[in-house]
Amino acid sequence: MQTITRQMQQDIRLIGKFTEVWCDGHQHGQRQSVELPGGLAPLRLCPVCADFLAYAVMKRSSCPLEAQKPSCKNCKIHCYAASQRAKVKQIMAWSGRRMILKGRLDYIWHYFF
Repeated sequence: MQTITRQMQQDIRLIGKFTEVWCDGHQHGQRQSVELPGGLAPLRLCPVCADFLAYAVMKRSSCPLEAQKPSCKNCKIHCYAASQRAKVKQIMAWSGRRMILKGRLDYIWHYFF
């Protein structure tokens, strides 16, 4: 198994939190516990959101630019398929606003940069 770097853990935790807020806000169906790599806390997501998060974790874990990784929106290589890229933009825009409005000011940095 591939080792998970600190930066990967932060990125996976962030996309996991955004996906969890999205899933909560859209009141998706039956939730299940989803384990994250690197010893991160499990999340409760519906099967659709769990599948999306598994895809995002897989893509983040296999990023070829680990040493000089920019944020995904500024990356020259787009690892996500076009439909998944549109989905992650939608999730991050919707969830980011709600997280900032709820006082998660530490996410402002990621939201704008």
